[in-house]
Amino acid sequence: MKFGLMAANLMGNVEGAAVAELARAAEEVGFHSIWVAEHAVVPVEYASTYPYDEGGRLFKGASQLDIADPLIWLAFAAAVTTKIRLATGILILPQRNPVVAAKEIASLDRLSNGRLDLGIGSGWLREEFDALGVPFEARGARTDEYLRALRVLWSDTEAEFHGEFVDFPPVYCQPKPSQSAIPILVGGHSDRAARRAGELGDVFFPAERPVETLEALYSAVKKYADDAGRDPLAIELWTTSTGDREHLEQLIEVGVTQVMVPARSPEQLQDRYGQLIVDYSTR
Repeated sequence: MKFGLMAANLMGNVEGAAVAELARAAEEVGFHSIWVAEHAVVPVEYASTYPYDEGGRLFKGASQLDIADPLIWLAFAAAVTTKIRLATGILILPQRNPVVAAKEIASLDRLSNGRLDLGIGSGWLREEFDALGVPFEARGARTDEYLRALRVLWSDTEAEFHGEFVDFPPVYCQPKPSQSAIPILVGGHSDRAARRAGELGDVFFPAERPVETLEALYSAVKKYADDAGRDPLAIELWTTSTGDREHLEQLIEVGVTQVMVPARSPEQLQDRYGQLIVDYSTR
């Protein structure tokens, strides 16, 4: 089992020195990846339901956290590390221009020597979409089409795409990524997200849910992959965890291969996760 450090661009880790210290510490402790979140803005007032809390609201103070842009934060982290994977968890894909995003993402992959894991999602905060002038409706279909357009832009010398939301004639989009295919990590915990992972993703990573729910979602992913003519066993299951050993054992049983654990200060990483990473490195 592999371990990722979750939400590393939150908790005040915005200043350059703090980013460098945390990223280096995570790599030294043995984390496989370091993860960053995204919100372009958080409206002062919102009616949307936050799906990862029983109360449906972001935790107190979250709206005013310094949430650095994930791609820029990871570029800085890439410059001070050599091997840790750099993951977005998640990039809200339908909020971004896919042609511009293709260049930004490929540039980060090249600059990091092919260490990027692209976690994407369709978003939940309607009021954020409104502030950005992006339609909230059909964001799932937009996300799927953007993924297809990204892959064309990354792979074809003369890239061309004609869809409902994306339409461009043959263009040169350089640079290409270092990786032959940037891993696509699909976030979410709905059947729609499971379908997206099965049809288009390399990894499915719902946030922490009861083990039985994870097992059912993963079964759905594999069915959607099979229906799409893809190898169901090629799609990995990742999720979040507090690092409790009993929970980790249960996750291994349902096929989880990487867990993302909460960000801590650099000083706490070794004490909290060092031995855990060693013990589970061969699991």
